[in-house]
Amino acid sequence: MSFEESNMQRSICKDYCYRLIRDNVSSDDNISLSKLELVVFDMDGVLTDVDSSWKYVHDFFNTSNEKSVEDYLRGRIDDLEFIRRDVNLWRVDGKPIKKSLLVSILDDIPLMKGARDVVSFLKMNNVKTGIVSAGIDVLADRVARELGIDFVCANGIRVDGDGFLTGEGVLGVRLIYKDDAVRRLSLESGVSLNGIVAVGNSCFDIPMFEVAGLGVAFNPEDDCVRRAADFVVEGRDLRGVIPFLKRYL
Repeated sequence: MSFEESNMQRSICKDYCYRLIRDNVSSDDNISLSKLELVVFDMDGVLTDVDSSWKYVHDFFNTSNEKSVEDYLRGRIDDLEFIRRDVNLWRVDGKPIKKSLLVSILDDIPLMKGARDVVSFLKMNNVKTGIVSAGIDVLADRVARELGIDFVCANGIRVDGDGFLTGEGVLGVRLIYKDDAVRRLSLESGVSLNGIVAVGNSCFDIPMFEVAGLGVAFNPEDDCVRRAADFVVEGRDLRGVIPFLKRYL
């Protein structure tokens, strides 16, 4: 994506654009998919049928992180402080919760329609799969086990010796720097960036599109995401990405 295109995207965002506080994505503007070897999926809203795993937990506890979201997007707090603020809102009778309760809450989140079929299709064609999500690793690990996904990058939450959340996080994916996580998966998997397809639904996935060989916007949240992707799949059935993936096998 060119500098002019990036600026155009900032101008059409309905909310404060995080691109005002981060460096432009460093990538080869001429990068294109050569042969499909790895598909990297966002989790929330793509592999799972929930917009945000963090918000899902907040809804359970009837809490909100809207102020923290604003502070984060304006660069007032970093990712770890963002996680810290979220986790410290999740309490029962004013006390920290156990990780087992968090696991139980997240177990209720369903997979996206068609997710199993897409991953099975890729496996049959010897294509590796990965998750890059700023969501909670408890859910990402469960999704990876259920679908047979090869690589997982997500954010964790620390627990003490008795299994209670300490209020501190383990940073695996910076929300506005998902391109860094894609680069790490490229090294870990041995697949070059031009062998990777990134599938996402939100503006935070745009940096993944920009470093991968191909970007697919699945049920995109807004026009910023549509403009940034090479292909767009509307609706909440992940099988819609298969025709585009077939072109590169």
